[in-house]
Amino acid sequence: MTLSARLWSENTDVTAQVLDHPFVRGIGDGSLPRELFAGYVAQDAFFLESFARAYAFALARSTDTATLLTLADLLAGVRDELGLHASYAESWGIDMSGVAPWSATLAYTEFLLATAAIQGPAAVYAAMTPCMRLYAWLGQSLDPDTAGPYTQWVQTYADPGFEALATQLETLLDEQHADTPAVHATYRRAMQLELGFFEAAFTA
Repeated sequence: MTLSARLWSENTDVTAQVLDHPFVRGIGDGSLPRELFAGYVAQDAFFLESFARAYAFALARSTDTATLLTLADLLAGVRDELGLHASYAESWGIDMSGVAPWSATLAYTEFLLATAAIQGPAAVYAAMTPCMRLYAWLGQSLDPDTAGPYTQWVQTYADPGFEALATQLETLLDEQHADTPAVHATYRRAMQLELGFFEAAFTA
């Protein structure tokens, strides 16, 4: 089993909580109140900008061409995600300017940026992989036919192209050969922050 697969399997307790969370279930059956989703979209756009910067830190420190090109692809994937958020903002009248981040959003972005700024590549990839893998898994687990106004969201993360990006990031992590307690703890922390983000989106 690869390191990324082992890390994912160690965190199925958290992923199960995410899939069963009322916010995610509300997306899956289309019942989530629009105002909750609107708040989530604005916060997630704020988060994704930090996610892109974390990729940029890793890209700037990459030491081989293959890694540089992979990180460039992953950074372009964030651009596409931000485009999805912009389309929701335009069609739903969501104000994306001057977003005041929730404490859960800041906890996640500060964790990512601090890791990207001071840690080595194994820790950076371990901090970033849970977001990509979790969203790919959610897209594949939810049914776009029942998602109602959130069908586009489900389809975006169920798309094979997004799965390919998640796999690329997992491959970067696996290539570090860094099966250490610190890497396991970093991955676990990121997964817990994902759960906390959905909880904040539901209670804000």
